[in-house]
Amino acid sequence: MAEILALVEARLRTALGEPDARAAVTFLGTDRIEVLRFIDGDIVRYATLGMSAQPMSDPTAVVADPLKGPRAELVLSVRGGLADTDQVLRKLAVLAAAPQVEGLVVAPGASLDVGEPLWPGAPFTSVLVAESGGLVEDLELGGPLEPVRFLPLLPMTQNEAAWKRVRGAQELQEKWLSQGTDLRDPLRRSVTLD
Repeated sequence: MAEILALVEARLRTALGEPDARAAVTFLGTDRIEVLRFIDGDIVRYATLGMSAQPMSDPTAVVADPLKGPRAELVLSVRGGLADTDQVLRKLAVLAAAPQVEGLVVAPGASLDVGEPLWPGAPFTSVLVAESGGLVEDLELGGPLEPVRFLPLLPMTQNEAAWKRVRGAQELQEKWLSQGTDLRDPLRRSVTLD
């Protein structure tokens, strides 16, 4: 587990630079989850470290396989200086612990909801999990181990989350694209939905 996390942190540093801050959260019955903060100009990126230590397993499985199963870390990018986005650290740790706590398999297209604003004044309580491979390249582990995927999180307003449940992740992403939505704006309003 420690070897995997060392490789994951090295991949994050290669892709995002040196973290300027880190916080650790441990939930009862789970491994420690860290959240690293990276500053790139006016963009602040938060990345989890610890979610990939164990593979995610099907919650209906009688016994979790200690080797096989998808592995992931979460990455959130926002514009700095517009809101107190550092308050998202604990919420990201909660989302990263969900596979261990709830037996949840986090995959692209999924919605994750924390039930409260992601940071003070945020119009978002949930995120859409996007495809990996863009900002941080997947980390191959070899052998029977699946690669670690670095999954971007896209904040959703309540209206967008409801629309996504009906129409699907692909249509919501197309709606954002067609309206030129700045998904990094921590205070943006919901897109126009029809």
